[in-house]
Amino acid sequence: MDMLLTGAHVLDGTGAPAHPLDVGITGDRITHLLPPGTPVDVPPGGAVDLTGLVLAPGFIDIHTHSDVSLLHDPAGESKALQGVTTEVVGNCGYSAFPVHPRRRDDLADHLARLGDPPVRPDWDGYAGYADAVTAARPAVNVAMLVGHGALRIAAMADAYRAPATADELATMRRLLHEALDAGAYGLSTGLTHTPSALGDTAEVTALVAVCARHDAVYATHARATAGGELDAIDEAIDTVRHTGARLQFSHLALNDPALWGRAADALARFDRAHAQGLDVAFDVYPYHASSSAMVQYLPPWAQAGGSAGLARHHRDPDWRRRALADIRTGFFGGIPWHWDRIVVTAAGPHTDLPGLSVAEIAERWRRPPEEVLLDLCAELGSAAQVVLYYRTEEDMTTFLAHPLAVVGSDGNAQPLADRTDRPHPRAFGTFPRVLGRYVRDRPVLSLAAAVHRMTGAPADRLGLPDRGRVRPGQLADLVAFDPATVADRATFTAPRQAPVGVALTLVAGQVVVRDGSLTGVRPGKVLRRGE
Repeated sequence: MDMLLTGAHVLDGTGAPAHPLDVGITGDRITHLLPPGTPVDVPPGGAVDLTGLVLAPGFIDIHTHSDVSLLHDPAGESKALQGVTTEVVGNCGYSAFPVHPRRRDDLADHLARLGDPPVRPDWDGYAGYADAVTAARPAVNVAMLVGHGALRIAAMADAYRAPATADELATMRRLLHEALDAGAYGLSTGLTHTPSALGDTAEVTALVAVCARHDAVYATHARATAGGELDAIDEAIDTVRHTGARLQFSHLALNDPALWGRAADALARFDRAHAQGLDVAFDVYPYHASSSAMVQYLPPWAQAGGSAGLARHHRDPDWRRRALADIRTGFFGGIPWHWDRIVVTAAGPHTDLPGLSVAEIAERWRRPPEEVLLDLCAELGSAAQVVLYYRTEEDMTTFLAHPLAVVGSDGNAQPLADRTDRPHPRAFGTFPRVLGRYVRDRPVLSLAAAVHRMTGAPADRLGLPDRGRVRPGQLADLVAFDPATVADRATFTAPRQAPVGVALTLVAGQVVVRDGSLTGVRPGKVLRRGE
């Protein structure tokens, strides 16, 4: 053995109760589970005392947007400090591949909506992007989905047109086949994010059928139209019913105030599908607010041409009048604006705006809020980011407690360094927040169930046979935490704060985090489906 972890109570990731065990590691794998105190030989410094802590599989963040952030900050600080050992990128229709050689800038602009400084994709497909991630030497592992929006940009000269032609759809299917063959874990759609939102049900179904052929997962950020969020669940389930694919419904929530309190109606749809033998599940993050690029909330037609198109078109008086008229009717087809619930988190050179609601900015600028929204989008493009307080904690905890739920942050891996922006705290605190707030302080889950939702369950959803469990032969991706103190400290007003109570994070048997600090070791790798 190279390392022996002693004194901990081990939660194995299956949902079973914790047991005291000593865990031996040889190379990058778990090789021994021993009764406490079993005498063994390990190298000097190889014995690590975890008395009083829980040892669990490393957390698998099934829903992230670290596609670009891990190229900027391969240490993955905000996630590694939480105990995350694997990031799943390519969600909500966004991915850094495939790339059309004449549309690299279009894809770069699309990816900028994820909130990170732009990166021009100088690769072509899955293999090139995987090489770029590998060259960055990430601290955590990276598994990739193929984004529907990226497929559209690669296959269509005008990705903001609907529907795709038969030839364009054939190209998308071919590109998806190639990425899945190369190691991608599945397809994602972002059906409120253009250009993915412009794909109709037939287009999406044709792509999901490719996933079914590869036994790959289909992750969907569903259509969140006014009054239609429950119908969107039906659409997603019908898609996998017709194709035989596995459904991972992304960040289940009710964002339309008209549907607040109807979590049971949403869950009944998943329960029926599961009872019918369909392979369905969903992920949840433990907050009552969402976050995205501000441009997402403009009418889809106004987003044509990306940031450059918006900057150009908004100078046309007729275009502007039409856009403002559509904005006044609400977003996503009529969800009402509550301008005090929409808070700017990043605004480029406007460093005085993060933390202010659109209502407060409108009062400060003495302009109608819809003009504030449109003009910030036109000026800043994807750099304008917001948090929307359009959810309830009661709905969220109802979803989190359901047996088909797994935990995913929907957040980017980011450094903790001070900046002028105020990103959603989910990037810094999701997993400790579940363990502290919703296991210990306001119990929604047992500790074993919560760990299962962060480890074994997402491993099963993705098809990661050698991660997500504490057992001999598994990769030694592990986290040790104190169940009495683990907690998030990130808030909406001061998000860039590390959690407390996470003592150790190991990736492939190497210590990435010790006592709440990065060690500088970066042993993460790109995971490939089938390997």
